[in-house]
Amino acid sequence: MSSKTLIALLCSTTLVSPALAQDYETESGAVTLTPVVEGLQFPWGMVFLPDDTMLVTERSGNLRHIRSDGTISDPIAGVPDVVFEGQGGLLDVAIDPDFASNGYVYVSYAEAGNEPGTNSTAVARGVLGEDMSEITDVDVIFSQQPKLPSTLHFGSRLTFDNDGYLFITTGERSDAQFRVQAQDLGSHLGKVIRIMPDGSVPQDNPFVGIDGALPEIWSYGHRNMQGAALHPGSGEVWVAEHGPRGGDELNKIIKGGNFGWPLLTEGTEYSGQPINPPSDLPSDLVEAERTWVPSPAPSGLAFYDGDLFADWQGDAFMGALAGTDLIRIDLDGEEVLGDEFLFGDDFSHRVRDVVQGPDGALYLVTDGDPGQILRLSPAQ
Repeated sequence: MSSKTLIALLCSTTLVSPALAQDYETESGAVTLTPVVEGLQFPWGMVFLPDDTMLVTERSGNLRHIRSDGTISDPIAGVPDVVFEGQGGLLDVAIDPDFASNGYVYVSYAEAGNEPGTNSTAVARGVLGEDMSEITDVDVIFSQQPKLPSTLHFGSRLTFDNDGYLFITTGERSDAQFRVQAQDLGSHLGKVIRIMPDGSVPQDNPFVGIDGALPEIWSYGHRNMQGAALHPGSGEVWVAEHGPRGGDELNKIIKGGNFGWPLLTEGTEYSGQPINPPSDLPSDLVEAERTWVPSPAPSGLAFYDGDLFADWQGDAFMGALAGTDLIRIDLDGEEVLGDEFLFGDDFSHRVRDVVQGPDGALYLVTDGDPGQILRLSPAQ
């Protein structure tokens, strides 16, 4: 089925009405935002399958298949148990680069620890059946350590690079007593993780063989990264990262790089108290490509390389939760020139994820119960 046929079916389903479409004026011209799916429970991540249908996670623990007629499937069986509390639950979803031949689906989620009340981010892999009703042969390929009594800052975005390595973003669990571990190479907190699809560790990871360091770590000094995407030109992973009160960041991930949290930030504590850098601040901290004060609260990140929006090719798009918007980040190659909040005050949805569709449109996942999937296209 072509992507045009899917879109026509989605827009004609009784689940939504095309009359709910709304036009917005942007710097590059008018665009239309059309609801295509609604009735989801706190959706968090989505991915298109090779047949142009979708998989969508619900934070409550359900993985759903959005069929070609626009209907939402029953929960897909075989998904691991999740801790659905605070910011935890079933989070991101990705498919293997060789999904067409192996059927592998990857999900990130809040995993319970052995001690009561403890949890952390985990990633599991399994095979999705042809009828889309069950995932089998499920293995946990990554489990963030340590497990802690927190329901905040799970990170959890999943992205594959062009060489087939899986990158996982993790949060530092928010609490002041935990977040210092973002600087600790013996902890998975506040790190970008790089592993093979089966969970094994690539031997060229930067901290392999270093005493006291966890070999899965690719970069460190992060707070809570809820967006990750591959730059189409360089092939490098970029992330969207929540700062504290202010200081949200867009970061280009560098192998072995220290991104500074909680030593240095443009934000403050939620109380308003400053976060002062130490006198012995490392000199090799990696600077953000862009920061935002006040915080839009970023979640989801996508680079655009489609044909529908000629003026936007090469730009990045980032969802905003507190900012209730979609942010276009104007890029010239890897240089950030500026940004544009596309919808403004007339839009009130928390954008949890953004994905480029096979038809060249942008698809937005809104955070809520009910949550929606919205399609962004040029106005006709």
